[in-house]
Amino acid sequence: MGSNATDSARSLFKVIETGDPALAADVVGADFHNREASNSPAACAIPGPAGVLASSAWMRSAFTDLRFPVLDTGVDDERGQVFVRVRMQGRHTGPFVLFRDGKLDKILPPTGRGMDYEQIHVLTVRDGRVVGHEAVRDDLTMLGQLGAFPPTPAVAARLAGWKLTGRDRRAAAAVSARAAEAARGAEGAGAAQ
Repeated sequence: MGSNATDSARSLFKVIETGDPALAADVVGADFHNREASNSPAACAIPGPAGVLASSAWMRSAFTDLRFPVLDTGVDDERGQVFVRVRMQGRHTGPFVLFRDGKLDKILPPTGRGMDYEQIHVLTVRDGRVVGHEAVRDDLTMLGQLGAFPPTPAVAARLAGWKLTGRDRRAAAAVSARAAEAARGAEGAGAAQ
């Protein structure tokens, strides 16, 4: 498995950073499943490249200059898995919308703050394509860097303002539409099967 699998794993993060449909078609298997899609827009759970492109659009709608520098990789040939340790870096310039059962759960309005923290991703690779994803993330560190944890009265007031004015629901609808549009873009690249 070795370097080909590692290259595919690294390329998956380039797809998330860029939203490149052609690269997604090259490195993501048609049966790709993202175990982490439960708190994302519905389109992120679509199998194959379409779901990855939707996830990319969702993340990039909240974080500009999104990057995932790879710090280390490891390969488990028996299980067909690549372990990737990355730093998630970017600036929070759009609403970060989380979903539960396809509906708005939480939203963090843009803070303008940067973030830079470690994550570990476990990718299943078969025939040179990524077909599975799960992750271990330190989301509390991310929220701390964005100024949302621990919550302050100012943050609570801002969240309440978004909820009372319906801005949270409009942002969730816009993010969901952007993710769905990105997933449809996979078809144009020959990526959705």
